[in-house]
Amino acid sequence: MIEAIFTYDFLRQAFISGILIGLMAPLLGVFIVVRRLSLIADALSHVTLAGIAGSLFLSQSVPALALLNPLYLGMASAVAGSTLIEKLRTLYKHYQELAIPIIMSGGLGLAALFISLADGFRTDLFSYLFGSVSAVSYQDMWIVIGVTVIVLVFLIGFFKELFVLSFDEEYAHASGLPAKWIHFLFMVVTALVIAASMRIVGILLVSSLMTLPVAAAMRLAKSFKGAILWSLLFGQTSVLFGLVSAFYLDLAPGATIVLTSILILLIVIAIMGRKGRRV
Repeated sequence: MIEAIFTYDFLRQAFISGILIGLMAPLLGVFIVVRRLSLIADALSHVTLAGIAGSLFLSQSVPALALLNPLYLGMASAVAGSTLIEKLRTLYKHYQELAIPIIMSGGLGLAALFISLADGFRTDLFSYLFGSVSAVSYQDMWIVIGVTVIVLVFLIGFFKELFVLSFDEEYAHASGLPAKWIHFLFMVVTALVIAASMRIVGILLVSSLMTLPVAAAMRLAKSFKGAILWSLLFGQTSVLFGLVSAFYLDLAPGATIVLTSILILLIVIAIMGRKGRRV
């Protein structure tokens, strides 16, 4: 496996991208779970699917766009979806959770429309849905690297503000923090991560990588920083083991990564359950 990584460019690109995704997704996932926004990742992933399907349709219909990387329109759709969610959350102040199913439904509807116009599923679209080791291009890898830099800069610059917003939003507003803008930027960064992760994990499974490692970490961690560290460990383990399994078993990496995350979660729950009974 190691020899193959150094021999084949697509494997090297897939593993570099996977390692970075295993870093970004759990990092943001901790804040997403703590703020009870887990379903937002699902909504944005479906909006991203609409962008990807639209890009594949345009590449068929417009010859000039045949070489356009679908990742760009997918990222643009994800960012637009995050903006619309924030707009709807302000319109429905007492029912903010309505924004999520509205955007998710719209994303699914548009995706189904473009898939129908493009005469059904294609191999390219299937790889975006469930991930593909061989589909990660050199350009995709650099997009993942760029998004990783954006995520790290954002989290380093606004870690304290995000921490306050996550645990006491009323205090954040009272203390004069630009909570609205920080939350908007957080949504945009989350959208970028979801779009950048779809080549490895797949659009329909990427939200799992943001929540499952965090769910396992919260059973073990005794502090917020501890939850972050455990989430990173579980996220990296899931990605690396999932990619290796996908390579040897010739499976979609999204499936093996998510199933590994679920296995880790079940093991942690079982271990903590036994400890609880002993106490």
